[in-house]
Amino acid sequence: MSEPLPEAAAAAAEPTPLPPRPRAPAALVVLATLAVGYTLWAAQEVILPVLLAMFFALIGNPIIRLLQKLHLPRFLGALLVLSAGLAGAAALTVQLAGPATEWVQEAPQQMRQISRKVQDFVKPVQQANLAAESFARAAGGEGNRKVQVIRTQLDDPYKALVRTPKLAASALAVVLLTLFFMIYGENLQRHVIALLPNRQQKRFTAEILRSIEREISRYVLTITLINVGLGLILSGVLMLLGIALPEALLWGTVAALLNFAPYVGPLIGIVLMLLMGFVEFRDPLTALLPALAYLGLHTLEGQLITPIVLGRSMAISPLMLILALMLFGWLWGMIGLLLAVPLLVCVKLVLSRVDGMQGWAKLLE
Repeated sequence: MSEPLPEAAAAAAEPTPLPPRPRAPAALVVLATLAVGYTLWAAQEVILPVLLAMFFALIGNPIIRLLQKLHLPRFLGALLVLSAGLAGAAALTVQLAGPATEWVQEAPQQMRQISRKVQDFVKPVQQANLAAESFARAAGGEGNRKVQVIRTQLDDPYKALVRTPKLAASALAVVLLTLFFMIYGENLQRHVIALLPNRQQKRFTAEILRSIEREISRYVLTITLINVGLGLILSGVLMLLGIALPEALLWGTVAALLNFAPYVGPLIGIVLMLLMGFVEFRDPLTALLPALAYLGLHTLEGQLITPIVLGRSMAISPLMLILALMLFGWLWGMIGLLLAVPLLVCVKLVLSRVDGMQGWAKLLE
């Protein structure tokens, strides 16, 4: 019996290449995208607490790892980090509750003061508009205009009464989920990886998850520290301008929270600083100083400090940032604006580590 040729044996030993996976029609991709978007919007009461808990857990994970190096069990480390965070938030809330309540109660009077100051600036323009309108009426022979009736709608107290327990339950769910993600997040990752069919996929997925978790934790913690520093410096500047400590801390905290939403948050912060300046100071030039100080600090942070600290790997295209803020803000409101950047960074990190998807990651830069 003749032996098989080496070429035939080598051809028989080579595995049969898998046929290419069929591509889905474009219409099906569009429908699937719309279905996912609608699900994210409709199920936001369930999705948002989970995402917020993951966000807070990512902030605490580097600290928990540091405590583990000091031979502190993960359960105790997570409980300590979460307790410290809740205690700090409670102390800050108690400290800022008084100034915030005063501002809310005095908002109508303050807005009237601001409107009077603004009217002084635009009074010549208003007079010119009235003169032009009178001239147009005389030329066109218009009579009396119809009176427009504006109807106001009062808030239903029953809705506020029903909404309060839901908010409390959502806050409690976020706290509990944060604790569980801190304690059992690593075990959950191991169990998910164990479901994969072969060792190569398990090793590849584990490396991706570890790198993503490490870099996202670093990003979230770094941005949080930068924003806290920005808020503290702004509070100090406001105190130098003559604003009381509680109110200065209030506006510093507002600026730190708004800075989590690039472009949109600082724009809102500048408007708030302008309003606060016109309320606190009578001199128009002095009233502009809080907004100018906030703009200068934000420019220094956004153009110098954050790029140096985070490096090029975390760079995101401003256009993609605006689109992500619009999308997630439309889906989930203010919480969507808070989570838009971490989610976009996570997507970029995943795409940059999957073969064949690096081009999509470059698209986000």
